[in-house]
Amino acid sequence: MNPNFKQFSALISNPIFFRFFLFQKLPAAFFAGLRIAHFDVNTCTVKIKYSWFSKNPFKSIYFAVEAMAAEMCSGMLAFGQVYKRNPKISMLVVKMEVNFIKKATGTVFFTCEDGALIQAAINESIETGEGKTIVSMSKGKNSANETVAEFLITWSFKAKTS
Repeated sequence: MNPNFKQFSALISNPIFFRFFLFQKLPAAFFAGLRIAHFDVNTCTVKIKYSWFSKNPFKSIYFAVEAMAAEMCSGMLAFGQVYKRNPKISMLVVKMEVNFIKKATGTVFFTCEDGALIQAAINESIETGEGKTIVSMSKGKNSANETVAEFLITWSFKAKTS
């Protein structure tokens, strides 16, 4: 595990620091109202509410806002593993697949439980010096615990050489 993971976790678990982080690094997510509902080394849950900023003409959450939430929950797990890491690690989404199952209305929670998979990929990249790709799943559920969308996000990690 990244020795700086706890520092990153404390930073984004603080609502004020998290909003500043979003405003600075992910301004679209800041304005769309994405919030972290849960975060630990293995799991991240991001909450999004139907609102004026997140809506589409069909009275549901716009697909791009859902994609932001899905990417953020896996991305935060990855960011926690690369935060202040030596050597530095590049991370990039290289592919995204999605299955929209149900209309996303109200509050939707996107959860990724692939922290161990992400951590192993980053460690392998550091050990081998080669790039490593993984497919991470982010699942969105409404307040009735019904699945509204499933995102498969392919991440690429590569340890940078000095």
